[in-house]
Amino acid sequence: MTASLSLNGAVLALQRDGTDIDPRLSPRPYLHPVRTRGGTEVTEHLPADHLHHLGVGVAVPDVSGVSFWGGRTFVRDQGSVLLDNHGRQEHVAWPVEEDGERVEELSWTGPDGGEMLRERRTTRALEVDARTWALDLRVELANTSGRELSIGSPATNGRPGAGYGGLFWRAPLGTEPPAVTGAGGLRGEQALHGSRAEWLALAGTDGSGAPWTLVFVQPGEHRDPWFLRASDYPGVGPALAWEERLPLPEGGRLERRLRVAVHDGHPADAGDLARAIGAPA
Repeated sequence: MTASLSLNGAVLALQRDGTDIDPRLSPRPYLHPVRTRGGTEVTEHLPADHLHHLGVGVAVPDVSGVSFWGGRTFVRDQGSVLLDNHGRQEHVAWPVEEDGERVEELSWTGPDGGEMLRERRTTRALEVDARTWALDLRVELANTSGRELSIGSPATNGRPGAGYGGLFWRAPLGTEPPAVTGAGGLRGEQALHGSRAEWLALAGTDGSGAPWTLVFVQPGEHRDPWFLRASDYPGVGPALAWEERLPLPEGGRLERRLRVAVHDGHPADAGDLARAIGAPA
């Protein structure tokens, strides 16, 4: 099953239900391809370097031991090992189905088939300018397991700097790694990885040399540390459990948001796009 997200009659993203994904990759809905207004693809899925990277979606490597990320799990004192611990996210309902906005209800189930989390995911396409649109994502997660849960990451399990998990965007590989900039004049992967910068941007090219830029901001009350990769592969996401596990009590809820400007070309100042989509002036 696929669903489209459009703006002014132009389809800018397809949402796939993920039911055809290998169980070891933690099947889940995701957006791919996401395109600029000019048609350049700015997502990747099932890449050879990380088969479990699926476009734009919500992926969490450790929910009380269950992987909703896919692939291997980092185990303290053992390293990355392939475990039989993969969960899945399954479609339940579409409370809202419109061209520029979709709201989906999802069930997160563990390997035993029991529900652990119930999610309400809102995906919207927003107008910015003739060369730019913004993808706005809102995730609301509720603990429906009947017990206390906690969210972890490879970092909380002993692998420093690998605090990934949550909303995640896998961008495509180009002939060179994308340039990375951020708020406050920060530049480069090392400076922005793990930071709480008000915004960050990737500026890359596709396989044919077409330039694209993605500018990421976190609207709302939460600003999590950025997990960022550029040199090995291009990927960005706010990290739910950067250094410490995030508790989620029985019946508890959490909400996170991500807004991304999708731009044709390389702007003179990515900060202008960041402010246009809600970053502080």
